[in-house]
Amino acid sequence: MRIKPLIVSFVIVLLAASCLYAGGSERIGSAGAQELRIPVGSRASAMAGANIADVSGAEALFWNPAGVAHFEGTEAMFTHLQYIADINVDYFGVMTNIEDFGSIGLHAKVVSIGEMEVTTTQEPQGTGETFSPTFSVIGATYSRVFTDRVSFGMTANLINEKIEQVSANGLAFDFGFIYDPLWRGFKFAIAIKNYGPQMRFSGEGFNLSVDPPDAEPGTQLKTVATKSAQFELPAYIQLGASWDAVNRDLNRAVVVGSFQANNFSEDEFRGGIEYSYDDMFFLRGGYVGSSQDSFMYGLTLGAGLKYAWGQNSITFDYSWVETDFFDNNQYFTAKFSF
Repeated sequence: MRIKPLIVSFVIVLLAASCLYAGGSERIGSAGAQELRIPVGSRASAMAGANIADVSGAEALFWNPAGVAHFEGTEAMFTHLQYIADINVDYFGVMTNIEDFGSIGLHAKVVSIGEMEVTTTQEPQGTGETFSPTFSVIGATYSRVFTDRVSFGMTANLINEKIEQVSANGLAFDFGFIYDPLWRGFKFAIAIKNYGPQMRFSGEGFNLSVDPPDAEPGTQLKTVATKSAQFELPAYIQLGASWDAVNRDLNRAVVVGSFQANNFSEDEFRGGIEYSYDDMFFLRGGYVGSSQDSFMYGLTLGAGLKYAWGQNSITFDYSWVETDFFDNNQYFTAKFSF
């Protein structure tokens, strides 16, 4: 067992976690870069995002980087999400295991909001022009199994937000641990998400043309540069557990649960279950709840189909997430493993 890397990794996670517990209800709505929080992957979303202790491969790139190393081989995943308010989210992730080194992965998420009308102080009802905001996240992950019981992973995410004539760039880090006590099918995990410095918008859109004080009629307008306020990232820490309740013959049932402490909203409780037959047919369900009065999520459901030949496989997953105030979310995912 290599103790030193494990201790260093553990200290990093503890330091990050200590900065996240400063959240609470008084900070609701104070964080930006919300595209970091948008879930991906039909399997995890069908289990209410509670499976951070039972996730592996390309789907773990988002949920818990420690799980990336639990997949031996190479896997690619594409997810399309029909999100709220006609917003579409596309995600692509790929990972591979390198012998005696660990696992590495890359992923990209693009949030498309659609066209919006341009308004100005002179024309608040609209200029007749339109623009399309885009929000994207590109990340790189390293993950490793240190022993048969402990794995660790970390991800660096580059954030880019573009709105008409203004943009913001940022950097966020994710850390994850999975501990397997090798006892009765239990596993435990911790994931720390979206830890990084504050972001700020900048660009020509903050330049205002105004009349100089006491100016004569016809005087040339003066350009005044304004500055946006900084905003925090939507960091949170998630503690999870999983249990292989049934694992015999061709049947497997795993039960998962997690607690999520947010720095920008009320805490969340998640639970889910997955039943699989012959590692080919999958049924999933879950529920996510919160004490927040305006919390918009609840029941989650999903199914999957996997076809394997030799060392290769292709998987199609679907999930449905109940959403108040908007249309329900739908996830479509394809995975290719080899």
